[in-house]
Amino acid sequence: MKSVPQETDFIVVGAGVAGLRAAIELAQSGRVLVLTKQEITESATQYAQGGIAVALSDEDEISLHLQDTLSAGGGLVNPEAARVLVEEGPERINELIAWGTQFDREATKLTFTREGAHSRSRVLHAHGDSTGREIGRALHAKAATLKNISFCEFAFTADLLLERGRVCGVALVDERKGKQGERHNVFASAVLLASGGIGQVYRETTNPGVATGDGVAMAYRAGAEISDMEFVQFHPTALYLKNAPRFLISEALRGEGAYLRNMELNRFMPKYHEMAELAPRDVVARAIAHEMEVVKSPEAVVYLDLTHLKAERLRTRFPRIYQTCLQYNVDIGIDMIPVRPAAHYAMGGVRTDLNGKTTLPGLYAAGEAACTGVHGANRLASNSLLEGVVFGARAGISMQQVQNATARSSAQRDTEGRSEHPNDEYIDDLLRSIRNLMWRDAGVVRMGSHLRHAIQELESMKDRLPQPWCRRSCEVINIHQVALLITRSALAREESRGAHYREDFPEHNDPKFKKHSVVEKGKERVRFEEDAPVAIPA
Repeated sequence: MKSVPQETDFIVVGAGVAGLRAAIELAQSGRVLVLTKQEITESATQYAQGGIAVALSDEDEISLHLQDTLSAGGGLVNPEAARVLVEEGPERINELIAWGTQFDREATKLTFTREGAHSRSRVLHAHGDSTGREIGRALHAKAATLKNISFCEFAFTADLLLERGRVCGVALVDERKGKQGERHNVFASAVLLASGGIGQVYRETTNPGVATGDGVAMAYRAGAEISDMEFVQFHPTALYLKNAPRFLISEALRGEGAYLRNMELNRFMPKYHEMAELAPRDVVARAIAHEMEVVKSPEAVVYLDLTHLKAERLRTRFPRIYQTCLQYNVDIGIDMIPVRPAAHYAMGGVRTDLNGKTTLPGLYAAGEAACTGVHGANRLASNSLLEGVVFGARAGISMQQVQNATARSSAQRDTEGRSEHPNDEYIDDLLRSIRNLMWRDAGVVRMGSHLRHAIQELESMKDRLPQPWCRRSCEVINIHQVALLITRSALAREESRGAHYREDFPEHNDPKFKKHSVVEKGKERVRFEEDAPVAIPA
């Protein structure tokens, strides 16, 4: 593995679909350094089972995909961002195919499936339920052929470097140099945050361990605007078994005809929504939470029932889910799967325009770390991988226009730390406290008094946070910061919309809150604005 350079032309933080697609674009104009805090293959992309939505089938139209995206987003989708997504999606999918992505087919024809809140079958899959992994493989293979792209694994991006208000690089912890790591500054003309989601803020999550909200926290500390953090999507169906990970049980199973049953084995979704099991995710997650609450047991679950479907079809269509459940003695063709909701996807993030530009000069964001408003208050199923390739490409194009004339002698970022380091047990206890607090007080169903309690507890934890030295201490700082951004935004939004549900404000309040929340360092108050501007000035 190459040593970390002192400078490059472009830095991309993260190697999921957004980061890789941007890097491929940037390689046309200069040297690109892609940084990952673990192996290149460890990102949310690798765990994306459900598929990638695109209007390419004979029965579909781009306008229908647009309408479904707008409908799912609770009135908060930025229509321009959604239009970009659905109109540029087909070109990006054909590009992926040309680069070797093997989507599932019947003979030579692409196979499209249907998922919740989609009016047409438009979701492409790869290897049944390993779509993200296959797209990531193809993008990495393409990127590896480009001499201008270099990868640096186990290089944790601790913070952004600033020069006269402009982002000019990043501060790294190189974990290949021992447990505590070695500090480096790397300078560049522009930095792209494609660092993924925030799922590890919550006790129950389908996200991998790397999803600690690093990009959002770094951008906030540097002074960038952060938007829509209250909108956290809780996936309705994560495997819930003792000693088993909260493995995602894809919505595609419900698309194939699976039923949800309560602990009395009664099917319950038809009484909550006309689309039953195919209702939007926020509706399904709240319905499950309500059914579990009625039982009044800490071990309450609901069951996903596929036993009326053909077992052989399930084994071939969902091989990864089938094998994972089988490891825990659940045969999905015979047994019902115990499930619960879990934190899955953040609609909010670093506020950007349609080209990935943030409110900080030199800083860009794409993928789950970014917020263009494309998902509104509730992401439409399987739009996230499409968002990554579409807006990753747009960010890469935009970043090439950056002309760097920044002197680097006085870039600000304190790379000194105390010599003592908190032990793993201390950090584990702190993380456990934050995650339990967020799950209890800022989860699927929220209440103002609970949110205020969470904010108070999080504020009181500030003195217990470690110094930002090693990766783990940086991660707990980031998780704590993101937790505060979520709770502050959720308390300020006194209504229910999309994935944000307040028991004390159960209705929409369009006159006051059909707007995006915006938070900024140094400003205590959360403000609400109309759709993010199409072009944010540099």
